[in-house]
Formats: sequence, structure tokens, C-alpha cells
Amino acid sequence: MNAPQYENVIIVTRKTELDDLVARFNTKAQARFYLQQAGQSFERIEIAHAKHEQVLARVRHAVPTGFKSQLIDRDLVPRFTFGKADLVVTVGQDGLVSNTAKYLSGQPILAVNPDPERFDGVLLPFNASNVEQQLYTTLYGPLHARQVTLAMAELSDGQSLMAFNDFFIGASSHVSARYRIQIGDRSETQSSSGIIVSTGAGSTGWLQSVYAGAAGVVEALGGQVIPPANGGRLNWDSEHLVYSVREPFPSIATQTSIVHGVFTDRTPLKVTSQMASNGVVFSDGVEADYLEFNSGAEVTLSTAPKKAVLIVPPDEAVH
Repeated sequence: MNAPQYENVIIVTRKTELDDLVARFNTKAQARFYLQQAGQSFERIEIAHAKHEQVLARVRHAVPTGFKSQLIDRDLVPRFTFGKADLVVTVGQDGLVSNTAKYLSGQPILAVNPDPERFDGVLLPFNASNVEQQLYTTLYGPLHARQVTLAMAELSDGQSLMAFNDFFIGASSHVSARYRIQIGDRSETQSSSGIIVSTGAGSTGWLQSVYAGAAGVVEALGGQVIPPANGGRLNWDSEHLVYSVREPFPSIATQTSIVHGVFTDRTPLKVTSQMASNGVVFSDGVEADYLEFNSGAEVTLSTAPKKAVLIVPPDEAVH
């Protein structure tokens, strides 16, 4: 038996729909009454909660004797201090992986799908049936993992934020945002409903909805859609980032020639805010995790100096 690779197992989870309902209505009975009055099924929520708790209990029980373990809620992740000898296990949807990974510094993530019948689990290769064996293998054996490129948004005042999937740059209310966009030697003033910047991992997420909407508009206007290579999907470790401007508005003062493309650190994307208030940069769909982006602020988008590390089955590892 090899010497253990880690000392601690940090299990990250998030509240279930039932947990949120009980917090809202004070008791399970009141939550049930409210949903039933609204004609919705409470049984579905109970079943999903029970599955989640069963898988979570199985993960906790799978931690071998001699290893310290700690359970934390997703809301505590931004303030939690992860150690170099920590192995992180997430139990939840794909979003839990992305919203944990950006706060780590090389610690690998073993991602567990608590309900494969409900969650596609693009980032969740393990489940209740194989988590015990995989946890043991990871703790004592060689690491089988893939690296994921993160994006970084850095303001001119030094503040920065990481993204696993994507950034949104615009107004907090998603109304028209005013800014100046620059990539390489091209720049222009724009008014739009915001900019999305996607990583390779994020190219299967929000960016796909942008492509679908754009294709629908082109076809409705009688045009022919030529899909991007591989459906626009990039490798997780791609050093390319993709930007897409949502609903750019042409006017006397605003232009629409820089609306979509790929960029690298050699020619990073820069955006300067022209919004007096409510300007934001947030990552991975969490609007509470943001940087203020008001008049005069400039943000530079590039790849992050660190990578996320996701544990995968041995046959999927990149050596």
C-alpha cells in the first residue's frame, strides 16, 4: 500500500430544494401545504432530498479511518481556507464543482453525482456505486485527473475574480450596459445587455444558449447557419477564451462590429465601464459573487495562472 497522498477530506455540498423550502416556510409541513395548494408535487422534492442525504452519508462513511473529514456548505467555500493536503469531494450538481474549483489552489476535486436520473453530470464522473472505491484509490494511489483552464477578470485597481465556466460583464439588472470594448488594436463603444466570456469547460453551458439563439435568428431571417467546429465546444484545458456580446445595439454613438470571437492572453479582452452605477462582473452564474464595474473601471479578461484539477476515471485521464 502506498503512503497516503492527502491528510484531509473536505466534503462540499449545498442545500437541497427541501432545505430551502423549510428555511422559507419554517417547517416541512408548511412547505408541503404551500406546494400542494399551488398544485405542485411535494413527493418529488422529498425523494430528491432523501437521495441526496443517502449519497452524502455514503461519502462520509467512505472516508477511511485515519483521515480527517469535514463537511461544509457551498456558501462557506469563498471564506474557507483549503490546505495543501486536502482532497475535496463535492456532492451536488455541476454548478457546485465550478463554484468550488475557482477557490482552490491545485487541490483536486472528486465530484459525485447524487442523482444521475436528474442531473446530466458533465463534470460528475462518480456516483454512489463507485465513490468508495474511487476515494480509496485517490487517497492511496496515483492521481488520475484532468486540468481545467480557469478565466480571470482583473480590474485596474487590482481586484480580481476567477471563473470556471464563464463571466458576465454588464449591468446587474441585465438592462442596457454602456462600455468600451477592446481586443488587440480594435476597439469601439457599445450598448448591449452584456458580454459573456466562456472557458473551454463553459463552452458547453451558457455559450451554447447564445449559439442556439443566434442560429434561430439567422434562420428566421432566411439565412444559412454554419455551425462552429465541434458545435463550438472547446477542450477543458484550452487556452482560448470565447467572448460574445448579447443584443448589441447600433446607434450614432455605439457600434456593433466586435460581437463575437476567440482570444488568448496574447491579445486579452479589455472592457472599460461607462455605467454610473449597477455595473458588475460576476462569474459562473452567481450574481452575489461579483466585482463592481462602474464608470472608469477597466477589466482585463484572460486565462488564470492556476488550473482546476478534476479527478476522472483512469481511462479518461490526460497524462
